[in-house]
Amino acid sequence: MLANVSHVLSCDVAAAAAAEQDITAILLWSGTRDAVREAFLRDKNVRWIHSRFAGLDSWIFPELVNSEVVLTNAKGVYSDPLGEFALAAILYFAKDIPRLRRNQAAQAWTRFEMERIAGQTIGIVGYGDIGHAVAERAHAMGMRIFAMKRHAPEQPDPLIERYYTPAGLHQMLAVCDYVVIAAPLTPETRHMIGDAEFAVMKPSAVLINVGRGPLVHTDALVCALHSGRIKGAGLDVVDPEPLPAGHPLYAMENVLLSPHCADVVAGWKEDAMRFFLDQYERFRKNEPLLNVVNKRLGY
Repeated sequence: MLANVSHVLSCDVAAAAAAEQDITAILLWSGTRDAVREAFLRDKNVRWIHSRFAGLDSWIFPELVNSEVVLTNAKGVYSDPLGEFALAAILYFAKDIPRLRRNQAAQAWTRFEMERIAGQTIGIVGYGDIGHAVAERAHAMGMRIFAMKRHAPEQPDPLIERYYTPAGLHQMLAVCDYVVIAAPLTPETRHMIGDAEFAVMKPSAVLINVGRGPLVHTDALVCALHSGRIKGAGLDVVDPEPLPAGHPLYAMENVLLSPHCADVVAGWKEDAMRFFLDQYERFRKNEPLLNVVNKRLGY
């Protein structure tokens, strides 16, 4: 794929050992943090690292953070499919799809009252590109949308009725029918949703995680689901990943579980590579790069 791109090391581990020493850019496509770090330390001319991943929590290392090397990611490439998964999870619980399937299997023509999602409130924890994709779809369905963000944007977003800071997280959670977790994983956000957060949520609330598994304390989540503290959970990410055999989340009827594949859609690799190649043209022409990461914040 990179035959026409010179001075780029595709960090595919095997390529690292045989790479030329005039590498100025590293494409992180697969491999391990150790392999990327090794290439970074060896190739002293590196000026830019691009990750095909949006989340960088498992890749950033101290030498990179303390360097002047620019780090970019694939923010935006996977947002639409994750927004679609969040909407699917909302409808899954609102329309009680498991009950429909059970009745169908039992050949039972049993009518029941479904929920409408128009007018219900969704709270988005971490309002970045993924959060915006969720908000677009929720808004189209007539939902009220709140968002938690470190700093409210200078320009108002017409999709968002109200912004909350991290200090106001509990206040937001208490009024939401659906809570979508879409924040990056950092030391500050790890386990940001735990016992105290579930305690303030509505018993009818549904938690949906399309961010990172460790944002939610798994034991606290299992307890909240088992006790009926919350209605259900739609999870594309969990902690640990993959879930070990016998984990209680597998057997819970009030859980919709995806094995971290909500953004694995037709053409996703091509989209990720196309974005990188566009970035490389900017790099080659000394133009500003997109998606520049604040390495100290991790996003």
